[in-house]
Amino acid sequence: MFLFVPSQNIPLLLILLIFSLTTNNTTSSLTINSTHEIFNVKQAITPLETHEKIHVADENVQENGSLKLELIHRDKLQILSRFSTYNKSNIFEDRMDRDSKRVSSIMQRITNGVEYRVDGFGSDVVSGMDQGSGEYFVRIGVGSPPKDQYMVLDSGSDIVWVQCQPCTQCYHQSDPVFDPSLSVSFTGVPCRTPVCDRVENSGCHAGRCKYEVMYGDGSYTKGTMAIETLTFGHVTVKNVAIGCGHSNSGMFTAAAGLLGLGGGSMSLVGQLGGQTGGAFSYCLVSRGTGSTGSLEFGRGVLPMGAAWVPLIRNPLTPSFYYIGLLGLGVGGVQVPISEDVFKITELGDGGVVMDTGTAVTRLPSVAYVAFRDAFLVETASLPRAPAVSIFDTCYDLDGFVTVRVPTVSFFLSGGQILTLPARNFLIPVNDKGTFCFAFAPSPTGLSIIGNIQQEGIQISFDGANGFVGFGPNIC
Repeated sequence: MFLFVPSQNIPLLLILLIFSLTTNNTTSSLTINSTHEIFNVKQAITPLETHEKIHVADENVQENGSLKLELIHRDKLQILSRFSTYNKSNIFEDRMDRDSKRVSSIMQRITNGVEYRVDGFGSDVVSGMDQGSGEYFVRIGVGSPPKDQYMVLDSGSDIVWVQCQPCTQCYHQSDPVFDPSLSVSFTGVPCRTPVCDRVENSGCHAGRCKYEVMYGDGSYTKGTMAIETLTFGHVTVKNVAIGCGHSNSGMFTAAAGLLGLGGGSMSLVGQLGGQTGGAFSYCLVSRGTGSTGSLEFGRGVLPMGAAWVPLIRNPLTPSFYYIGLLGLGVGGVQVPISEDVFKITELGDGGVVMDTGTAVTRLPSVAYVAFRDAFLVETASLPRAPAVSIFDTCYDLDGFVTVRVPTVSFFLSGGQILTLPARNFLIPVNDKGTFCFAFAPSPTGLSIIGNIQQEGIQISFDGANGFVGFGPNIC
């Protein structure tokens, strides 16, 4: 279980978040007191030694007017063998490469204000490590009759698009490329219509609304807008505006397209509007385990007892979900960092974004250095290892069964304190016992809370009222 309470009610020394991320109900860390915990090294390294295939359920459970969907991490996704590129020695390097490109893309969008030109529902969500792109994927049906497709899940994007026939340029994907001529519900969007006007960087060709989206890593999709039916398990959603991409390239390999869950009007959340009340919830759990998480839509999924933190809107980038971060804690003690480091400036720079597509949390350099140094002091007895990839703080834990580590906490606006389990900040980077502190410095004033730090926590967005909730459930 985990505990997440207002800081004014219970001192930080009494707050600890511990939960299981494995299927056998064992934990990778145990409380020994409120400032430190025992981290199970052997159990944490096991996921890198195995790569079990799992089945992604075809049916989704509809409850209380909402739809609960299965969410699975990419390294557990069962896909066709000819698209499987799993390699134990490269899995970490590939993930960090994708992560760096993702962060670079976000930084460019926010700090430069760039608008890129090749710019109650749910579904099975799977992570995209084996898919070759993205971190998490959702399985949905496109068209009528529905054709199942894997879609990259992206909380920082405001468009839904899928590769379409005829392809002038399409990358390989797990399923056959969607053919709109075989869908009776497919309708093209004309130019100068309300839908076309809402699409950023839209254009007009032969009377049809065109779209182009280019991402910061050089990936892009180009095509025409359409109105189509999407199917989530046994629930159909009609009249969804999607991009039908005829020219696509980049890091989406094996996924059919992208399912945007951002804060803009053209994301799936924005289009569903009153049908879901701007509410959705997810649990990211599957990294290194055989367990599954969930993605749910609808106000009925908003949990009682969650710790609610106000969402902050940045007019420069309305797609992203910002939250207020006031500080960081190590070993039950708040690190001396000015709150101003985490605030959005008058120019729209800085702030703290929650992102499902970024793996490793980034912090402004001044905050990261103070945070890391505090962690180093508390782990001085552990043997160090050389830096690995983006991580400059690593440990050689080969031969250890358990180690004692300090707790790590986020001080959030509204007086909430979220204390992470060791599994969410000390991660294996190989199968030789090397673990690294899973944070990295940001090249700008922007902070990004990545999916490694979000894992195992139920996270709920109430867009209509402007809040994000943490807990009370674990997964």
